[in-house]
Amino acid sequence: MTNFIKRTLSGIAFAIIMLAALLLNKFIFGAVMAFALVVMMKEFLKMTCGENYRVSQVLSIFAGLSLFVLVYLFKGFGLPGRLVVLVFIPVFILMINSLYVKDKSRFDKFANLYTAILYIAVPWSVLNFAVFTPEGAFSGKLILCFFCIIWGSDVGAYCFGMLLGQKYGKKLFPSISPKKSWIGFWGGMLLAIVVSVAFYKLGWFPNFSNSETTNIVNYISMAVLLHVVGVYGDLIESQWKRHYNVKDSGNIIPGHGGLLDRFDSALIAIPIGIIYLVMTNAL
Repeated sequence: MTNFIKRTLSGIAFAIIMLAALLLNKFIFGAVMAFALVVMMKEFLKMTCGENYRVSQVLSIFAGLSLFVLVYLFKGFGLPGRLVVLVFIPVFILMINSLYVKDKSRFDKFANLYTAILYIAVPWSVLNFAVFTPEGAFSGKLILCFFCIIWGSDVGAYCFGMLLGQKYGKKLFPSISPKKSWIGFWGGMLLAIVVSVAFYKLGWFPNFSNSETTNIVNYISMAVLLHVVGVYGDLIESQWKRHYNVKDSGNIIPGHGGLLDRFDSALIAIPIGIIYLVMTNAL
């Protein structure tokens, strides 16, 4: 099987799983997103900690998963909000566990166990605030729109960057990602705007006001914001990979790398998009 066919088939399978998670029901959403969280945290910890602190890595992943599940139950099933603080129990156990680590020669890596929770589990748990109404009803359309804008931004940046950026454009951040160009940056922004306005026209986004012009301007602004923050999310993960001399975070998606590679932009951009909608009273 050629690499192109492998990439195509795995990409289609990934898309089908994501569509099922976001469009079918809250049980599939919870299962798929919890699995994705565990995989991303495992990829990050393997990259940053290697074979060190295996028990502590499990505790870190369990703490991150606990946070996601507790917020999921709170938003989707009416779990009392005060019970979300139970997530501190596995975090506290992780802290205590650090006292009993015998090999202190690589103790600086221990901080990455907490970074994984902050960098991956916290923003991933925020997804629950966009898929559930205050009454607990489920709809993943908004998150799907966010993902499509972010991935549209990636496609636009790649196409414009390959066609023009490598020859004519200045590099965006050469010390971290040498192939990214400013032409690719502007191309990604353009496609992100197109995708955002298209989803608004389809009625998948909430209205900011009764004015068509106001709504379009706001969704253009949101697309620009998601694009810019998404680029930073991509660069943040690229920095981690460059520091640890890793090409891909994993290989769970043949030909595409790991889940952290696929969701690096979304981890930063989607919470910012949700904040934007909340601050503008659209959500």
